[in-house]
Amino acid sequence: MISKLPASSIKDYIAFALEECRNKTLSLFVDVDAATFCSQAHHDFSPIGWHLGHIAYIESFWILEHCAGLPSLFPQYRKLFAADGLPKSQRVQLPQIAEIIYYLKTVRSKVLEYLEVADILEQERLWRFLIQHESQHCEIVRMVLELVNSQQSTVNSQQSIVHSQQSIVHSHVGEMVHIPAGEFEVGNNSMDALDNERPAHRIYLDSYWIDRYPVTCGEYQVFIEAGGYQNPEWWSVKGWQWLQTEQVTQPLYWNSDRLRRGVAHRTSNNHPVYGVSWYEAEAYSRFVGKRLPTEAEWEKAASWDTKANRRRIYPWGEDTPTPQHCNYDGFKTTPVNAYPQGQSAYGLYDTLGNVWEWTASWFDGYQGFASYPYKGYSQVYFDQKHRVLKGGSWASRPWVLRSSFRNWYYPQVRQIFAGFRCVRD
Repeated sequence: MISKLPASSIKDYIAFALEECRNKTLSLFVDVDAATFCSQAHHDFSPIGWHLGHIAYIESFWILEHCAGLPSLFPQYRKLFAADGLPKSQRVQLPQIAEIIYYLKTVRSKVLEYLEVADILEQERLWRFLIQHESQHCEIVRMVLELVNSQQSTVNSQQSIVHSQQSIVHSHVGEMVHIPAGEFEVGNNSMDALDNERPAHRIYLDSYWIDRYPVTCGEYQVFIEAGGYQNPEWWSVKGWQWLQTEQVTQPLYWNSDRLRRGVAHRTSNNHPVYGVSWYEAEAYSRFVGKRLPTEAEWEKAASWDTKANRRRIYPWGEDTPTPQHCNYDGFKTTPVNAYPQGQSAYGLYDTLGNVWEWTASWFDGYQGFASYPYKGYSQVYFDQKHRVLKGGSWASRPWVLRSSFRNWYYPQVRQIFAGFRCVRD
């Protein structure tokens, strides 16, 4: 762990990660117009400009006020940018882009000054949390921008990019992997681990089979063409009720996927389906005679090394993610078999990056859970109304990519980069 290094080395890493993360953040707003910056594209999300200001507010609150004991630099922004300050629908009255960027830069300048004298051995977990916090909000920004593009029926210029891995054609997409019964370790106690990942603990699972790859667009197309959205046989009671209300007949981003398939039909069929609710994932699983994995089943298949009898931080081992391991911090989805170097010990592909994956589990705390750095980060969502997603997406940043990381959303939500894979007993 980096925390075993000297304080100066930890500070060097934190400073580097803060700047790299911030450069990526600002790059998202280079071509954003004022209307997009302030508008609410969907009731589930705040305007993208609010997320930018919120990043500055949280960094100022926790580092400058909480740790350094300084007064708020911009007290006029507290109600606007605090998570509990205003409802999302009222966050559209924002300062101009240049003003919020000035807010960001002013706070960051003071934060880096404080880092030089900070007790980093005591505060390291908080600093790492803030890097991940910014990463998570920027993924939401990318979700909102994708929604805006979808609503405008335009194709983002990045969608025309064809990755070199797209030449790979896979003929065994439906392949499953057997996971033998036994104990394994779930969760994470590292300095990076968020409160809901802790504490790491061992549990026993019976044997099961799990898809080697996420469900692809080509596979999901079969469900659509077979009348999957019209047949209640495949849907749970709540799922069918949701479907009758929403009246959808395909995944949210399906039109965009079809545009890409028009350029490279064969390879794009091999991309993971995404933009599906938990109910859609559940219905497809029933259609093919399978089910969604529990969070523990997903995590064991992605992280457990049977030979070493230990948990891996990443599916491939302990080395931090690189572009050879998985699709992250990128532009769009890639084929599900594009990253052989990213396989888990059991041989699963694409467990990190590309698309988030729905699981059957409700989001809840592990036994021994302790809130950090505040109760509202995780604990308020232990309401048996949010399903766990695992693995990250093409828009995720490397600081939130690990097998133990837990995302959570309502099962009816489709406005996220979520796909899934299936299991069978």
